[in-house]
Amino acid sequence: MNSQLKPDELAALLRQRMEQCDRAVDTTEFGTVLSVGDGIARVDGLTGVMYNELVESENGVAGLALNLEEDVVGVAILDSDVNVREGDRFHRTGRVVSVPAGPALTGRVVDALGRPLDGKGPLVGTEPMPVEAPAASIIERKNVNTPMQTGLVAIDALTPIGRGQRELIIGDRKTGKTTIAIDTILNQKGSDVHCFYVAVGQKLSTVAALYRQLENAGAMAYTTIILANASEPAPLQYLAPYSGCAMAEYWMNRGGHALVIYDDLTKHAQAYRQMSLLLRRPPGREAFPGDVFYLHSRLLERAAQLSDAKGGGSLTALPIVETQANDISAYIPTNVISITDGQIFLEAGLFHQGQRPAINPGISVSRVGGDAQLKAMKKVAGPLRVMLAQYRELEAFTSFSSDLDAGTLDQLAVGRALMQSIRQKPGAPMPVSHQVALLYAGTHRALVGIPEIRLQEAIAALFNAIGSTQTGQAYAARFAASPVLDDELNGLLEKLTAEALGPFSKR
Repeated sequence: MNSQLKPDELAALLRQRMEQCDRAVDTTEFGTVLSVGDGIARVDGLTGVMYNELVESENGVAGLALNLEEDVVGVAILDSDVNVREGDRFHRTGRVVSVPAGPALTGRVVDALGRPLDGKGPLVGTEPMPVEAPAASIIERKNVNTPMQTGLVAIDALTPIGRGQRELIIGDRKTGKTTIAIDTILNQKGSDVHCFYVAVGQKLSTVAALYRQLENAGAMAYTTIILANASEPAPLQYLAPYSGCAMAEYWMNRGGHALVIYDDLTKHAQAYRQMSLLLRRPPGREAFPGDVFYLHSRLLERAAQLSDAKGGGSLTALPIVETQANDISAYIPTNVISITDGQIFLEAGLFHQGQRPAINPGISVSRVGGDAQLKAMKKVAGPLRVMLAQYRELEAFTSFSSDLDAGTLDQLAVGRALMQSIRQKPGAPMPVSHQVALLYAGTHRALVGIPEIRLQEAIAALFNAIGSTQTGQAYAARFAASPVLDDELNGLLEKLTAEALGPFSKR
């Protein structure tokens, strides 16, 4: 017996079928892990995946698609690969790797993916920023013309750094590279600069000590630490500098100013080499892949001083590179030197002689130069490089001769006084007004007549006089109003140095 549907039942059935036709079809693309090891998974089936796309496994492990081969995809695991096994499935997310950015990160310690490591709770109110972003074009930039004061007289006088500049800090291990970076962060206290310190391949104890130093100095109030320590997988060490740059770009794009320190790019390149060899990419010089130059150029080119039309924000980069036996002609050092706007070279010999910071003024250079200096600083620091170069040349000559004329002895005395004057204890950045007064005293021979044993005491007396004496207070007020070395400021400096340093002179 044939049963017939009633018209209302037939209409209800048709409506139900039509509603099912409107449902979205799940088109998520999955791939199967063929093999996994050393942080690299080879995945089959992700035919439409994009380069640098974020992929995820079914148990939440993230990966980065780096090798797009004909039959398989090489995925760098952005976590421990213990939770990834052969046969697991990865699916596409359709987006690139992003990290959180914004005011909530200030004062925090996070990993390369922006996950908190300091136990202070989750990040709230952040905005995702892609770790890879194109650098600002030439039209969107303007010349670097605002000083980024480091508080170190040897740098601010000889190799000045401007907002938006990329200045390389290079030298052997244990020569004070990180100390310069930390002093620069400490000197930004009270300014509008947001600081980001990226630790790549560092020991956890080293970063913990650095955090305590910044915390005790009150610098964590404007600083973020991005940590990919030595025990982290190579993909996280590779990603960390780009994450720090993205977090800093958040402020630059909004008209603010940011300083990001990459400590260090040598370990960054080594992590990338490890990944590339595991991904079976062809090795080149020193087993680095052929695109290792692009690895750092696309990172450092994102530092810029934006034009007024783009908000006038800036991103200053201080990359650090470690050398072996002062060899700056090695592969990674020459690559980064060619990308940056100058380098601060720290010499191991000077460091062991007690010259801190151990800056070699002959090799160190800033391609921005006087454009990133106050006019008074530019004037007093002008003859400094030549005087130090002459002193180093004469000092080398004196080791072969004992009979020196009076003029040579006098020039050596001036050079020794200048070398002493640019010595500085770590963790004690110097205001620019103090630097100008010190350099004025050094280049005008006011320090020559002081016994070497009392030189640091005399310099301390000069700084004390700036805040305590009538002449010093008048100089500080005049410098704050207009840092130009005109006749009035020159007269105040001459009087100040005579009053403060006179009691220490043996002549």
